[in-house]
Amino acid sequence: MSPGILGKKIGMTQVFRADGQVVPVTVLKAGPCVVVQRKTPAVDGYDAVQLGLMEYVKKSRINKPETGHLKKSSAEGVKFLREFRLGDGSNGDLKPGDRVLADEFKPNEKVDVIGISKGRGFAGVVKRHHFRGSDATHGSMFHRAPGSIGASSFPSRVFPGMRMGGRMGTDRVTVRNLEIVQVDVEDNVILVKGAVPGPNGGYVILRRSKQ
Repeated sequence: MSPGILGKKIGMTQVFRADGQVVPVTVLKAGPCVVVQRKTPAVDGYDAVQLGLMEYVKKSRINKPETGHLKKSSAEGVKFLREFRLGDGSNGDLKPGDRVLADEFKPNEKVDVIGISKGRGFAGVVKRHHFRGSDATHGSMFHRAPGSIGASSFPSRVFPGMRMGGRMGTDRVTVRNLEIVQVDVEDNVILVKGAVPGPNGGYVILRRSKQ
């Protein structure tokens, strides 16, 4: 049994449960994946499995060292690779070349979904840090400015971590304990309850929740 699977976010929709309850879900194209490498404590110092998402990728998009790495497990054309740590000697049956499909996951199972959040570009403190802003009347001329960022005479510098305007988004975000609502084995599609980070078409990692 694989500790997780790789995929892509397709979009959001809603489904109806047997009792008529409407559930918002995110549709994820999960797999098919291939085991590219199995790392062991004796050789690598830790126990992990490296999975690759099987999809069409031009050969020119993969460099020569990566191509040689993929040939060892007959996984040519795999571009998106991620590792899953294994604990206590579990999942010892996984070996290079094995396939990991969506049928390894069942409804009502809990998973953690990891993705890269949407990039918002440069954003001010009101949007980025939810500052309230100042008065917009009586000629304040200080509507969305951040205010003081530090004293002048001492310490005469801006402390690290000061909340200011800057690049917003494109962060690695983990949403924990999402419920699997449906699994489409034929199309390798998994529907999870709620929203997951990233844009449509973005890569995601599904990891079994530890609970």
